[in-house]
Amino acid sequence: MTECKTLLEIIEELSEDAEKVDNSQLEIVEQLITKAKRVFITGAGRSGFAARAFANRLMHLGIDSHFVGEPTTPSIRRGDLLIIGSGSGKTESLVTMAKKAKKEDAELATITINPNNEIGSIADAYIKIPGISSRDTATEKASSIQPNGSSFEQLSWLIYDSIIVDLIRITQQTQEEIDFRHANME
Repeated sequence: MTECKTLLEIIEELSEDAEKVDNSQLEIVEQLITKAKRVFITGAGRSGFAARAFANRLMHLGIDSHFVGEPTTPSIRRGDLLIIGSGSGKTESLVTMAKKAKKEDAELATITINPNNEIGSIADAYIKIPGISSRDTATEKASSIQPNGSSFEQLSWLIYDSIIVDLIRITQQTQEEIDFRHANME
């Protein structure tokens, strides 16, 4: 067997970036999730794929969660939480959603490269992660072997999964309870 050097380089890069994520920021977002009536998740493009998976995992935990844009997504209101995954924090449609959530008096959290961006500046909480965005050059990450955005999207997926693991501990759920909520009409 020959090792896949590129894969190992990507994993090493993600590991180095993960060391720069502040766990206290995750804990604040976890607290917002546990107190929210409903949790709305969104992101555009590949960041949206990671966000969609997060909404799915929250549902497995019995949390009333919705991916924004689906036909069954209700209106956001006071007591709800919107979580936006956006590297640049400047994507026009996501900025509009953030402003709408705040107008409706919902809480707002974001996972982003630059918390001083448009979404981050109005968020109640943020998780700052290293990354490179084609839309925002304000980054602490010098380079990546991957195309712009890839390391942000991958690390955001892993952060979402780490939040799920923490929420399993917080809610003291068993794997059987989680499995019961898993789709059975696939």
